Amino acid sequence: MKKKNSIIFLLSILFFVSGGILIWKNSSLRPQPEPAPVKFDGERALQDVYHQTELGPRIPDSDAHAQIRAWMQEELEAAGWQVEVQTFEKFGHRGYNLVASHGEIEPEIILGAHYDSRIYADHDPDVEKRNQAVLGANDGASGVAILLELARTIPAQQPPPHSSIWLVFFDLEDNGNIPTWEWILGSRAFVDGYTLNPEAVVILDMLGDADLNIYLERNSDPKLRAEIWAQAAELGYENIFIPEEKFSMLDDHTPFLEAGMPAIDIIDFDYPYWHTTEDTADKIAKESLQVVGDTVLSWLKNKR
Repeated sequence: MKKKNSIIFLLSILFFVSGGILIWKNSSLRPQPEPAPVKFDGERALQDVYHQTELGPRIPDSDAHAQIRAWMQEELEAAGWQVEVQTFEKFGHRGYNLVASHGEIEPEIILGAHYDSRIYADHDPDVEKRNQAVLGANDGASGVAILLELARTIPAQQPPPHSSIWLVFFDLEDNGNIPTWEWILGSRAFVDGYTLNPEAVVILDMLGDADLNIYLERNSDPKLRAEIWAQAAELGYENIFIPEEKFSMLDDHTPFLEAGMPAIDIIDFDYPYWHTTEDTADKIAKESLQVVGDTVLSWLKNKR
């Protein structure tokens, strides 16, 4: 009797074990759902705008300028990027470009934005304020915020949208028409200092305005313009990325164009607070940052 019970007990164990193996085997053969793609977060980008402006104007040689540079480097490295600081001197002014990459691969795509802000608010309607520095929430901080959020989002895509992307944060862009200064010194130093042949350079500037209207910039590469505006339309943003030419800009895309590289300036220059003391973070909308981030990220995915 004991022997019979033992046999039944052993058979029961074998049944449950074999059943468990079959269940495990069958479950392992089932296709596993892909993880949800990491999306661009406009709210987090808006927080980055506020962080930059809370430190004050990022004018050259200021504490805020150095603090923002260190913070950007920390954020980029935390997202898995390797960061090189390009130190340069133009017109007697020292600047620092931050170049983020994934190793030694030369870039096929460069995304760029300037992080400095203007020394004087010389377009302020109040003459008494024109000697004050500009906070640059839209003109400076918005482009940086979009670029930083892309830095967090790009590596998390499966597969990554492009393995040879560089993110460049340009210094000394915004102080032209001031004695001893010129415009776009950082991007000129970058083009002078690196021998590269990217297939696309995309500059992000002044893109946080709550009333966002992005027209085609006349000097930008026509093929890149068509690609990115088509991508925006596919996402339902054709009322924001307006397929009409409006402005000719001297911006950080200019040195690349002059060097024969295809480059584009994505910019909303219809901004009444440009170079005034009212270019503050309360003018910035997370929805605007989201639209631009979504569009650029989708375009990158299609460039695989």
